[in-house]
Amino acid sequence: MKLLTDFFPILLFFIVYKWQGIYAATVVAIIASGLQVASFWLKNKRVDSTHIMTFCLMLLFGGATLYLQNETFIKWKPTVINWLFAFACISTHFIGNTPLVKRMMSGGLTLSDKIWTKLNGIWALFFVVQGLLNLYVMYNFDTDTWVDFKLFGMLGLTIMFIVAQGIYLTKHIEDPINQPDNHN
Repeated sequence: MKLLTDFFPILLFFIVYKWQGIYAATVVAIIASGLQVASFWLKNKRVDSTHIMTFCLMLLFGGATLYLQNETFIKWKPTVINWLFAFACISTHFIGNTPLVKRMMSGGLTLSDKIWTKLNGIWALFFVVQGLLNLYVMYNFDTDTWVDFKLFGMLGLTIMFIVAQGIYLTKHIEDPINQPDNHN
C-alpha cells in the first residue's frame, strides 16, 4: 500500500500532464507532494524522511521548472532522488553498523548480516540504474514518452524489482523460532 501512496503525486502529475501540460502538472505534483507529507504527519504524528526529501526536491526542481519555464529541471528530479537513495544505501556500508535496507525492512524479516549487506548493495545498484534510465529516456525521447516512462516504466521496474527481491529473499529468510535465544 505504501508503494501506491508514494506514487500518488506521480499519478497526478501524469493525469494533469496529459490534460494541461508539463507546467500545470508540475504545480499539481508540488501540491500533491506537500499534501502527502501533511497527510502522513496527520496520520502518524511524524514525517517520513522519504516524503520530506521528495517534497523538498519537488519544490527545488519543480520551482526551477516553473520559474525558468524549462522542463529539464523536473525531468532531472527522478534521477536525483534515485541517486540520493543509492548514496544513502552505499553510505551505510561506511557509516554505522546497519545497512539502510535493514533499517527499513528488518521489522518484518530476519536475515543474516551478509544477506542484509548484499540486499543493500542490490538496492543501491537498482537506484543508480533507475536514475540512468531516467536520463536516457529524458535525453533520447520526447516529453510525452518521458512522462509515460516516469509513471509506467519506473513503477513497473520497481514492482518487478520488488517481486524479484521477494523471490530471492524466500531462500534466505531465517526462521526466528529456530534461532538461538540471545537474550540470556
